[in-house]
Amino acid sequence: MCDGWKSSELAEIADIEMGQSPPGATVNTEGEGMPLLNGPTEFGSHHPDPVQWTTDPRKRACGGDVLFCVRGSTTGRMNWADRDYAIGRGVAALRHKHGGDYQPFLRGVIEQHLPELLAGATGSTFPNVSRTQLEQLHVHVPSLPDQRRIGHILGTQDDKIELNRRMNRTLEAIARAIFKSWFVDFDPVHAKAEGREPIGMDPETAALFPDSFQDSPLGKIPKGWEVGRLGDIAERRQETVKPEGIEEGTPYVALDDIPRGSIALNSWKLAEAIASAKSRFVRGDVLFGKLRPYFHKVIVAPIDGICSTDIVVVRSRQETWSTYVLMVCSSKEFVAHNSAVMTGTKMPRTNWRDMSRYEIVVPPNELLEAYEGAELPLIARLVDGIHESQELSSLRDALLPRLLSGNLLLSVSRGAARTTTGGR
Repeated sequence: MCDGWKSSELAEIADIEMGQSPPGATVNTEGEGMPLLNGPTEFGSHHPDPVQWTTDPRKRACGGDVLFCVRGSTTGRMNWADRDYAIGRGVAALRHKHGGDYQPFLRGVIEQHLPELLAGATGSTFPNVSRTQLEQLHVHVPSLPDQRRIGHILGTQDDKIELNRRMNRTLEAIARAIFKSWFVDFDPVHAKAEGREPIGMDPETAALFPDSFQDSPLGKIPKGWEVGRLGDIAERRQETVKPEGIEEGTPYVALDDIPRGSIALNSWKLAEAIASAKSRFVRGDVLFGKLRPYFHKVIVAPIDGICSTDIVVVRSRQETWSTYVLMVCSSKEFVAHNSAVMTGTKMPRTNWRDMSRYEIVVPPNELLEAYEGAELPLIARLVDGIHESQELSSLRDALLPRLLSGNLLLSVSRGAARTTTGGR
């Protein structure tokens, strides 16, 4: 242990609030009361995305707290509280005794000792980390000024990653707005039917839209367009890879890695000790979580790799249809369709047969090519942001053990934290 560092229990530097479930009758999905977190199913890439509320919160997390999953197969997952939450018994809230500037340091300490916590968790099928385990976790901590400086470095990395994710959400929102305008609301067709020029497109693209509508099984659609099914423009890729055929270091995407309601993958693992067959995918494929499809887990693959068989790999039949297929498969309407046709009670799933039957509007190929040209740069920027965030996460992971072991000396110059290696 480095000079100036001391051995401590986590309870000496942090307040720990264990969750308690509120009465069931007080829980609702209408937004009444305080948002409720029961576990990591509500965790997002950075902050939670609550789906329930309660009018009788028993235990609370405060804005800025570290949220820590203490029960089940996802024990150890963490999020930041962006506001006050009611927390159920699957979640604990941790806050540094000296305030928010020290929170990134606290989270880093927990990350460093996570293997130890998980090894001591009780229960074989569903691990459980208790208050006592958290409170009595032995950690090495430097002086408060150094804790703050370490927190600054880690927090800066987290902020950069979160900024990338926000940009990706903006890019996705723009892409989805264009898709909705062109292929759901038919704004350009309405404009031409009223004698107006379509907004936000060049004359060549505007000329690809008709100026009238026709009846169809889906209601009024642009004249000359067709009604088809997803299977007409996309296919399921079924390339199964057995464990012995998986090279070490191959990117692996599990269903838990896929965020809810976003096409941008935040992180992925590397294949290690894979014991069952997986599905192969390539960059640009759509990965659709078929288990409990109402969780809305649909992404564009930013890499080549393998994924869980609970994920359907979807690929457009023509390269110039890829973004259209992505927008259809990640739409709320398509997710609702699969939620309505899923089968099974405990582990409900959808399947490609039912997915492929989803009815869609099929525009002329020239228009789909123009749409691809308009949307692909947005998706490419989004994928670049995913890779940048992955690199930043790797850098943070590399810094963490050095910072928390004291091997990276900290100094301050003109009020800004900087790092220098020992011996230099």
